[in-house]
Amino acid sequence: MISEAFGKFPRGICRGWRLLASLLDALIPPDCCLCGTPAGRGKGGAPVCGDCADALPRHDLPACPYCALFVPEGRICGCCLRDPPAFDSTCALYSYVFPVDVLVRAFKYRHRLSLARFFVDAVSILPEADVIVPMPLHPRRLSERGFNQALEIARPLARAAGLPLEQGGVVRERHTLPQAMLDREARLANPRGAFACRRRFNGLRVMVIDDVMTTGASLDALAHCLKMAGAVSVHNFVLARAG
Repeated sequence: MISEAFGKFPRGICRGWRLLASLLDALIPPDCCLCGTPAGRGKGGAPVCGDCADALPRHDLPACPYCALFVPEGRICGCCLRDPPAFDSTCALYSYVFPVDVLVRAFKYRHRLSLARFFVDAVSILPEADVIVPMPLHPRRLSERGFNQALEIARPLARAAGLPLEQGGVVRERHTLPQAMLDREARLANPRGAFACRRRFNGLRVMVIDDVMTTGASLDALAHCLKMAGAVSVHNFVLARAG
């Protein structure tokens, strides 16, 4: 896998190399990253073959309209009733279980950037919005990883939806520990006050893009920031919902 090879270079690798890796992966498609089906037999050289794609667990059971947690009859969950989030809704593409977790980790940590297009092609429903905002990374985290996974999803999604993409209007000012390293209580407190808006979003419906939603703490903190900057509503679209 060509883009994985670039992941072996020191942190802070040039973004141009990431772009080159993605281009080479498109020209020489990899095998299915779940079952190893040769690329030539996958649909259009996609990073996931048709059989594996069809078996992925869609997040389409009744769920809380705010946080997308599975709830009978799609009622508002207890957590959102007790402490309503700053965001207005959440739409999740998949449930964060095997093998979706494998795909997300390959995309996020093994630089399988071709998966971004695969995920976007699988989208059938999106929240109504006026602008798309990817979950921002702190500059230190961006330097370590070399790319923002939320932005890699947001770019093709914005083109497909015909919506403007706001890349620099919201920043993560405070470096926080990765949510995956923390327990639930620490995850809830970790992102508070981490974001800042550099522009106004007066009267706009904002769609926030992220990879995985667990407690929703980061999305809640970002939505609060956006509403303080004038957003009339904030709707999340995530690749996968845990829990």
